[in-house]
Amino acid sequence: MSDRHEPRFTRFSLGRVLDDLGLTLLEVVHGRIDDQQDIGGVVIYDPVDEPLYPEHAVVLGVGVHGSDGLSDLLAGLAGHTIAAVVVRSPVEITDEVRALADEHGVVVLGLARGATWTQLAALLRSLLAEDDVGDTHVDSLGGIPSGDLFAVANAISSLLDAPVTIEDRSSRVLAFSGRQEEADPARAETIIGRRVPERYRHQLTQQGVFRELYRSEDPVVIARIEAEADMSTQRVAIGVRAGDEVLGSIWAAMDGPLTDERRITLRDAAKLVALHLLRVRAGADVQRRLRAELLSTALEGGSGASEALSRLNLSGQPVCVVAAVLTETEHGGAGGADQALMAERERFADALAVHLSAMRPGSAVALLGDTAYGILPEPNDPTGDHAVRTMEDFLDRVGSRMSAVIAVGPPADDIGGISRSRASARRVLRALLEPAAGQAVAPQEQTAAGTAAAAGGRARAGGARSRVARLSDVHASVLMLELRDLMVVRGDEFTGPVSRLMEHDAKQKGHLVDTLRAWFDHFGDVAKAADMLFVHPNTFRYRLRRAVEISGIDLDNADDRFEAMLQLRLLER
Repeated sequence: MSDRHEPRFTRFSLGRVLDDLGLTLLEVVHGRIDDQQDIGGVVIYDPVDEPLYPEHAVVLGVGVHGSDGLSDLLAGLAGHTIAAVVVRSPVEITDEVRALADEHGVVVLGLARGATWTQLAALLRSLLAEDDVGDTHVDSLGGIPSGDLFAVANAISSLLDAPVTIEDRSSRVLAFSGRQEEADPARAETIIGRRVPERYRHQLTQQGVFRELYRSEDPVVIARIEAEADMSTQRVAIGVRAGDEVLGSIWAAMDGPLTDERRITLRDAAKLVALHLLRVRAGADVQRRLRAELLSTALEGGSGASEALSRLNLSGQPVCVVAAVLTETEHGGAGGADQALMAERERFADALAVHLSAMRPGSAVALLGDTAYGILPEPNDPTGDHAVRTMEDFLDRVGSRMSAVIAVGPPADDIGGISRSRASARRVLRALLEPAAGQAVAPQEQTAAGTAAAAGGRARAGGARSRVARLSDVHASVLMLELRDLMVVRGDEFTGPVSRLMEHDAKQKGHLVDTLRAWFDHFGDVAKAADMLFVHPNTFRYRLRRAVEISGIDLDNADDRFEAMLQLRLLER
């Protein structure tokens, strides 16, 4: 790829993306780059499912290997207008592959070994999504569109005549210039991984480089890292500040002395990058608020819902609503802890947005309160199975780093349907967040018995609780919660046999309520019920007889059994 000093391409063209990502990450294997055609989106190829291809999309061929797999991918693009497909390098270009690519006008790109598909999808998303919502007017800082860090990196690179990276305080690469292939293997590893490898960070920390970098306003020269032969090119770095706050740093891979001209260039560049980083931060906040307002308006289904859906590019297509909540966080309390908790929720919502941008192009995600809501395009998915699999895949990807539950609403075809889908998702989410039925049990006569009863309660709730669910998955739990709410609103109290047992246990410190519950839970199997309560079967039989005598319940009557079982379940909650 040539070094374009005067770009002719439009802002989101394939040529622009390739110039920003550089040869280190992507290479053009076959095809001609159209610098005037905008990219319409990013889609992950799935050989067993028909994806929704936006016009001029970039298709990520995850798991596509060999010329046969690539041929199948290209053949399946017939009837679609696709800008490019990306497969893992090295790419085998046969006559068949070449003919299919030319027939469909598709550019074939190779993804470098070591780079992950998640990284690539996130990078493409960050480049393509800047103007998804709101005003498309772009301010200029130093003659460069504000927040366009890749353009800033290329400008600094041209002034220094060296490949450049812009990094945050955690050594994550925010942007990089072209010509990275001219640097050493250490820089290539940094670009592919999108952050400085930990062994380099450790060495730089040991040598006091970061301490000097963040204390000084002058550039710092790093001649070499001990015991790292892969870093053969000298580094020159400078901290980026906004007042007393350190925002990040600029790193140039260049040999030779640090001349006064280079020193002045880096100082000026640090000031410019600081402005852009602050603009990125402010812009992200504005975009987040705007997207949240549009999503909230669309979900409420009021007079502005139609316009909100139009601005989110979700009008006129079947969608469904998902609602996600973090269930375990490391923060709590007030003040700074509250801010950290909110930041954690925002990171979770951002992670969900990135995942859906790749898996469900056109999705909209925003954090409303403590819940991340999403509206997903769901063509040809009347049951919602596709959405459930997408959400399960997301939770599998974030793993233990973000423990969460997600509710999936039913498909919707209009504004009223979207509002109903959200209401359904909220009902499901509440059931997922409520403690499992039966976890709160009456005190047992010994610790082991209490533990066993709690375990039995969890078993009654259906074993391991799913992290992703639709209404059909938890309908009984939802209805139980709503029945409990109805009792509270009306001021109803427990009456009948269960009420009499509760009064007896409170006065005599007995266990008759637990006995009746265990008998129901084990379908009248005295041996299993007694084992659950850690008592002898004869003791259990005696207690059951006492429960029948005191309550007056007829265990042979189906209606009596149902009423008692229902009250016991409500009592557990």
